[in-house]
Amino acid sequence: MHRRFPSFLVSLSSFFVVFTVLFSCKTEPPARLDAQSLIPLPVSVTATDSTFELTKNTAIYVPEGNEEVKKIGQYLVDLLKVPTGLEPELKSTSQVPSGHIALTLTPGDAELGEEGYALSITAQGIQLAAAKPAGLFRGIQTLRQALPARAEADHLQKGPWLVPTGTIRDYPTYAYRGAMLDVARHFFGVDDVKRYIDLIAAYKMNALHLHLSDDQGWRIEIKSWPNLTAHGSKSAVGGAEGGFYTQEQYADLVRYAQDRYIIIVPEIDMPGHTNAALASYPELNCDGKARELYTGIEVGFSTLCTGKEITYKFVDDVVRELAALTPGPYIHLGGDESHVTKMEDYIPFVNRVQDIVQAHGKQLIGWDEVTNASLKPTSVAQFWAKAEYAKSAADRNVKLIVSPAKKAYLDMQYDSTTQYGLHWAAYIEVDSAYSWDPATMVPGVTKDHILGIEAPLWTETLAKIDEVEYMAFPRLLGLAEIGWTPASARSWDEYKVRLGNHYSRLKAKRINFYQSERVPWAKGE
Repeated sequence: MHRRFPSFLVSLSSFFVVFTVLFSCKTEPPARLDAQSLIPLPVSVTATDSTFELTKNTAIYVPEGNEEVKKIGQYLVDLLKVPTGLEPELKSTSQVPSGHIALTLTPGDAELGEEGYALSITAQGIQLAAAKPAGLFRGIQTLRQALPARAEADHLQKGPWLVPTGTIRDYPTYAYRGAMLDVARHFFGVDDVKRYIDLIAAYKMNALHLHLSDDQGWRIEIKSWPNLTAHGSKSAVGGAEGGFYTQEQYADLVRYAQDRYIIIVPEIDMPGHTNAALASYPELNCDGKARELYTGIEVGFSTLCTGKEITYKFVDDVVRELAALTPGPYIHLGGDESHVTKMEDYIPFVNRVQDIVQAHGKQLIGWDEVTNASLKPTSVAQFWAKAEYAKSAADRNVKLIVSPAKKAYLDMQYDSTTQYGLHWAAYIEVDSAYSWDPATMVPGVTKDHILGIEAPLWTETLAKIDEVEYMAFPRLLGLAEIGWTPASARSWDEYKVRLGNHYSRLKAKRINFYQSERVPWAKGE
């Protein structure tokens, strides 16, 4: 039997349902600060039982006379204004009234170092402090994650904008936390690279390694060797359209990254992986004959002529122009998979190139094969394949960037059904990409030997930015946490829940990410 209610009772009932929904949307507090699924996990989080509400009256205060911090404050304003509809006023003062957000520098806090921060959130306001401006920028990324996921949207969202209260004190485990984007196999334009910079910055990475040359294409303008781009940039894997960055475009990328406290590490691979250069300038070949442009994906067949003096003139000019455009400390000279370069030629070549890099005021980074040469303590080896090379670097006090292909290569397929990528190193599911410790990967290589980690992404099979995103996300979040969070605080079983809670945040950012079945995705804010 169905019971019928009088119409006025039905209407009254509906009113209470609507009232309850509206009221709960307005007043339901967010999860406590220690339950906010922050990635990377901070060093310490203490929660209290209240909230701060961001409103139209909230302002952002920065120290008087500090233009760098003012710029960071404007970055925060720009992050908030589109999704919230609020545009906090940016004010410079030494006295911050209640109810606002303050960015302050505390130079005496040595524990925070270059990138650490202290975040204090009370019902009366938010204070973000750091010893250096970079720490303020990193702290803003944490504050973003304490806001509702809809705060990441690129269009107006409904409030309220509540932040749970408490304190966070945080600083990174490793000084270098990078991602690499291969723009040589397939070319990616300035806007795509800027998007990638923004995505890695949100997870506190501080280096973008751009693989600017390979057999398939040359991607950076070198004014003293113009045919590198006039001819060598025209090709890409599979016959796809090539491309290159003018020096002005590259400088723009450098500035964009700098504003996000990310250094650009340019790589010109040599003496192998050089077919695009060998096709552009015949004199770089031992036989003086130009090579044909190449669109395949096989490796190891090309080499600069290491016995010719013109080769070192070429290297010096390229490094000189790149060094002048790159304020970061590093120039990456590749050195990998040079299978047709005899070792008796390879070693003196790397030694001489190392001197060229240093002569232009930079430090050399090379893939782990460069440890066959006489590396100086200022140079850096990037471990990707052979443990014995990593151990050799450590034994000589040469710092390491750790990028093991079987764990950190973002172009490796998740499993055999993945549409993109390769699997020559391994299939790397999300849990495998997270569950390793750089300081225990190689016997005899400890944390003290390691400058940091990097997540390389090669693009033989990736031609569009959404394909790059699919392979990078969500694995990049876990690799960012490996670089930031102490190993003792990391656990896959705990992390996978935090990662699952980023579902709405990743969606709000319009990231094309792989929805691994090993992650308990929370498909709602």
